[in-house]
Amino acid sequence: MPQPPSSETVAESSYRQIKADIIFGRLAPGHKLKLDSLKAAYGTSVSTLREILNRLTSEGLVIAEGQRGFDVAPVSEDDLREIAALRLLLEEHALEQSFGRGDVEWEAALMAAHYKLARMEEVMATGDTSKAEDWKRYDWEFHQALIAACGSRLLMDMHSAVFDKYLRYQMVALSYRGNVAEAEHRQLLQAALARDSATAKAILQRHIQGGVEHALAKKRL
Repeated sequence: MPQPPSSETVAESSYRQIKADIIFGRLAPGHKLKLDSLKAAYGTSVSTLREILNRLTSEGLVIAEGQRGFDVAPVSEDDLREIAALRLLLEEHALEQSFGRGDVEWEAALMAAHYKLARMEEVMATGDTSKAEDWKRYDWEFHQALIAACGSRLLMDMHSAVFDKYLRYQMVALSYRGNVAEAEHRQLLQAALARDSATAKAILQRHIQGGVEHALAKKRL
């Protein structure tokens, strides 16, 4: 989830806010998105809201119900598994490209992203979930940093869009795997610095599959 630029329009700001509220579960799966309520909550016009909701529909986060309006997209086990498989496909390919192109600046950015994530995982490990959004934001930043040297803006944007959907499932289930996920992130960093794409792919497969199974075990979907 990229941070908003300071010069963005009101419409773009509202789009980002609504999208974040869906991803982080403040607008729950199946929630009816009533335009009058959204207008008051987000301070934007009904016509702009329609444009935003149509945009989010194209991204798979909102469902258009014809004359009945819009709903937040529902969640399901099959959808989670499909999203996870697509994320793995994109991230494995981008990761290999990134390892081949990455330089010392990429390494420094990756290490900084991992440091922030590791610190937030320490907080989550105490049972304090008040920083859950920060935890997942830093998770997003770390995985984007892994592939940042891939050389393709399109590939990174596609990965970001899929990761947002995957992240929504983790927030709905509040799926934190503790020391296991923390160790996998550390191992991914080590493999990246060693340019060991084979090991990194194997870790990533375990990491994503483990996240799926843990989220499903929470039985909140």
